[in-house]
Amino acid sequence: MPVRIAYVSFPSLATAPLSVAGKLVIPTEPDGSAATGRPAVVICHGSDGVDGRGEFYAPSLQAAGVATLEVDMWAARGTARGASARPRSPLETLPDAFGALKFLGEQPEVDAARVGIMGFSWGGVVTLLSAVSANAAPLLAGRPAFRAHAANYPVCWIYGVLPGVALEGLSGAPILLQTGAADTYDDPDGAAQLLARMQPPDARLIDSIVYAGAGHGFDRNLPAQTINDPAAHKGAGGPVLMAFDEMAATAAREAIVRFFAANL
Repeated sequence: MPVRIAYVSFPSLATAPLSVAGKLVIPTEPDGSAATGRPAVVICHGSDGVDGRGEFYAPSLQAAGVATLEVDMWAARGTARGASARPRSPLETLPDAFGALKFLGEQPEVDAARVGIMGFSWGGVVTLLSAVSANAAPLLAGRPAFRAHAANYPVCWIYGVLPGVALEGLSGAPILLQTGAADTYDDPDGAAQLLARMQPPDARLIDSIVYAGAGHGFDRNLPAQTINDPAAHKGAGGPVLMAFDEMAATAAREAIVRFFAANL
């Protein structure tokens, strides 16, 4: 499918003025003319910044007729990449995601009521927190909320443990949670533990897929890398191996496309 690519910037909805950069790709009609009423997905990066994970998914979404906006939350803050340089909490970058939602809703090619969000690790946390009604309401100002949320390995142990980071009172939008059983941020059953801690009406909104043998960043198609993160090993800190798992990554991408095709 032909697409139109634009490198854009838009205001974050954070209290301090911030301009967030992003790559917007909108599928056009087969003859190359502008389309209208497209669904869209905001893509949020992990602690290492924009590193190719978004690009692993975006073309498949575009081929399904979905516009994509991959945002760069770090450049807006002059923040270096990595666990030691990121903001203190994903809550600080939640206004960036809602700024992206507002920006997409203003584009004539996009249906403002059919915008989803997905993310990896830090961006996965942002994706889940954007589904909490108490987080979203002040940032929506009456605009349509995100219609679907897909979070890849969003550090499952932190919810209900870290201040302000809880999954309760969800908006009702469907959520896809994809994790790896060998992710050393969490226990092998970290996703199941998270669902067990949640209130049943909220937990029922989540479709969880766990990939056996896959670790953190299993869809990062780059050479294997070991990082150190104080949030790893359920907050004890330590090394995390990020290695591409082709089978898990391909399955996760297919699941993402199916999820958004069904819910946007």
